[in-house]
Amino acid sequence: MSPSPRSGAPLDPRLVAALAEVPVVASVVGTQLLRQFLTAPARVCILASFAVGQLPQVVPALGRAGKTVFVNVDSSPGLAQDRGALEFLKNMGAHGVVSTRLSLIEKGRPLGLLTMMKVFVTDRSNLRRSTDAIARGGPDLVEVMPAPIVARMSPQAQRAMSPSVAAGFVESPADVATALALGSTAAATSDPRLWHLRRDQLPPVPAAALKRPSASQE
Repeated sequence: MSPSPRSGAPLDPRLVAALAEVPVVASVVGTQLLRQFLTAPARVCILASFAVGQLPQVVPALGRAGKTVFVNVDSSPGLAQDRGALEFLKNMGAHGVVSTRLSLIEKGRPLGLLTMMKVFVTDRSNLRRSTDAIARGGPDLVEVMPAPIVARMSPQAQRAMSPSVAAGFVESPADVATALALGSTAAATSDPRLWHLRRDQLPPVPAAALKRPSASQE
């Protein structure tokens, strides 16, 4: 597989700063773990499963706490899947949106929202379709699921999806360290213990964990 023209896309400066100390994106699913995220050093979150009526209270509160807030548009009950919904999120103070839908990613950027495109890599043909959509949408970040698949992607495929966030089955500091060593910008997890993981606390990554297939194997 040849690299996408997107290869090596730079990370938005807002995200560089937000991920500088803690390279973990907190997946905050519902309100139960909000308080833990507010007091954690992680600065970036994805809000999922928040009803549309909860967002006007939650998003501004997180913004006042210095957090960078992405809202998963696909999993917010009551939130429409259109430009109006994105304007609604922007006006309440959300910094970015997450979606599997190319149309929403394309609509978000002109509004000044950070965009994160969520892709599920299940096989080689799916990988090609995903990189094509990413090249068209030009998201600021790509959420690659599940995280263990990153080790099966060639460097060319990884660059085509960069900057990326590895998500799904991120359960330990070793999982975070491996994702970063393989080229991901950050790792996303709903485990609040990892929302405290700083870069200087990352464990070493065994060389065997970094062995990747060649481009011809994809």
